[in-house]
Amino acid sequence: MTEGSPVTVTETMTVTEPARSGKRLPTGVAFYLLASIVISFLAASSAPTPLYAIYQAKWGLTPVATTIVFGIYALAVLTALLTLGRLSDHLGRRPVLLAAIGVQAIAMVVFATATGEPALIVARIVQGLSTGAAVGAIGAGMLDIDRVRGTIANSVAPGIGTATGALVSALVIQYLPAPTHLIYLALIGVFALQAIGVASMRETVTAKPGALATLVPDIRLPRAVRVPVLVAAPVLFAVWALAGFYASLGPALIRGLVGSDSVVFGGLGLFVLAGVAALSTALLYNRPAARVMALGIVALILGVTTTLLSIALSSPVGFFIGTAIAGVGFGSGFQGGIRTVMPLAEAHERAGLLSLLYVVCYAGMGGPAVIAGFLVVHAGGLLDTAREYGIAVMLLAGLALIGLVRRPSASAGLPNRVGAVA
Repeated sequence: MTEGSPVTVTETMTVTEPARSGKRLPTGVAFYLLASIVISFLAASSAPTPLYAIYQAKWGLTPVATTIVFGIYALAVLTALLTLGRLSDHLGRRPVLLAAIGVQAIAMVVFATATGEPALIVARIVQGLSTGAAVGAIGAGMLDIDRVRGTIANSVAPGIGTATGALVSALVIQYLPAPTHLIYLALIGVFALQAIGVASMRETVTAKPGALATLVPDIRLPRAVRVPVLVAAPVLFAVWALAGFYASLGPALIRGLVGSDSVVFGGLGLFVLAGVAALSTALLYNRPAARVMALGIVALILGVTTTLLSIALSSPVGFFIGTAIAGVGFGSGFQGGIRTVMPLAEAHERAGLLSLLYVVCYAGMGGPAVIAGFLVVHAGGLLDTAREYGIAVMLLAGLALIGLVRRPSASAGLPNRVGAVA
């Protein structure tokens, strides 16, 4: 297709359901249930962020250990995305989601009963495997129900989940009893309710053979999305690398700037980043995807620059302003990347393709964060590492912008708006 001749999708996708099934949730309710699972899973992934200071004080964890605990989650997600990401295209969305929710609840139990770093690592591995198995099925399920709203929700929901998980966890830790237990127990209750809802959903795809073959990692891209993925991948990597920094080292950096040990400040940075990201995604959903992605790159560079200057000047206000600007970059870059790719995929390709995009995201989130933890201990310390990390993100974003500008033919072939598909 060309930018001047989009085909707009306005109808809701037809869902399939075997005749023997009983009463099921209406498709509209099912759609929002799936979006809520994205939010709760991402909230669970960011919930430990404000707790790292408590874990460090109780168990003597070093910054390297903290980033390893964080990075091992990203590695587990990557593993699951590569091996389990396409499973729901063959088994169906519901069975994969029910299993993922159950495993996620087990991870919460391990967190709540943890007594040291090994337990945290185990919990993060279990949590990452569950999240990696679920995100493709959830995102594809929303697209099955409604391609237009599904594309929007796939962009908005992760930011909402990451933001709420960090801040709600921090508030629970600060003001309620049992800080290392209560947030995880509350999440178990949420997952139980969502499992009941998933069991009542209509299945949106017909089961087909070949499920075992999908367990072998396969990074092949459908021909129709190869160029859009090449354009979007650097942006996705850059914005999630920044999110990884705020989740792993952000709390320590913010506490140093504001001169307070409050865990609320520890979760506030990630909340501002992800919350503004979700808001900007909602506000820009009907703008041309390539322009949104370009806006995200520019905002990311400007926001990180402001943040680094604020760190040098010891200005907490400037730091959060820069974080908010970077949040616009995060949300715009992420949704621009998702929107340039996902509407082009066929139904049987959606879970695998979305999983591959998340591989890029979690590689950006996990790898640089672990390297940063090592540099904090063995190189220049927290402030120098923050500056080097920020410069690296800006350079990567700059390269992504050059790639976007130098590919006019590629950009012209991308979906113009959220409802435009090939």
